[in-house]
Amino acid sequence: MRARPLTLIQDEQLVDYDKAMERMSDLVGQRQQEELPDTLWLLSHPSVYTAARRTLPEHLPDPSHGIPVVETGRGGQLTYHGPGQLVGYLIVKLGETEGIVDYVREVELRLVEALGKLGLPAERRDTPPGSELLTGVWTAETGRKVVSIGMRQSRGVTSHGFAINVDGDLTPWNWAVACGMPDVDMTSVKRELGAASMDEVRKVVAEAFEAS
Repeated sequence: MRARPLTLIQDEQLVDYDKAMERMSDLVGQRQQEELPDTLWLLSHPSVYTAARRTLPEHLPDPSHGIPVVETGRGGQLTYHGPGQLVGYLIVKLGETEGIVDYVREVELRLVEALGKLGLPAERRDTPPGSELLTGVWTAETGRKVVSIGMRQSRGVTSHGFAINVDGDLTPWNWAVACGMPDVDMTSVKRELGAASMDEVRKVVAEAFEAS
């Protein structure tokens, strides 16, 4: 992975998803105009499901659970955000020969490194031909998914990013089909290690992305 130091923005209070999307759009525009350096924005959202363009209707949650579903322009499929999850939005200008898939692979590897520092062995997976995309990060020992990733690029600048389940309630994952995979077992750092510190996860993630 090439050196790619990022400027770090952090919000420790929950940020409404729609408001976050407005701010992210502004940041992307600034990066496209060279008014902003490559940036990592770390934050958490109130409970919300986000559905991408490829999300199937049958994968959506039952509305009786009371968690809103918001359409989003990122890649990937349906995912869940909520308290106890660390979200990282990446506003990065790609190299001339670099595509979004290349950068997603880099993001996966940097998060594998961060989780390793926490004592949680993790891995990225290659997608077999014809299968649902295995984008994200999985625990090496239990085979559960701990990080979801969905990104896009516009005029050479990335947006959206990743979500690490740290110590939040995992129940909402069971009310929908996450990532287009009915059999996926979503997990958290706390579930795997028995304990988790959001502050420590923030720290190692920022270090893995060379963000300050």
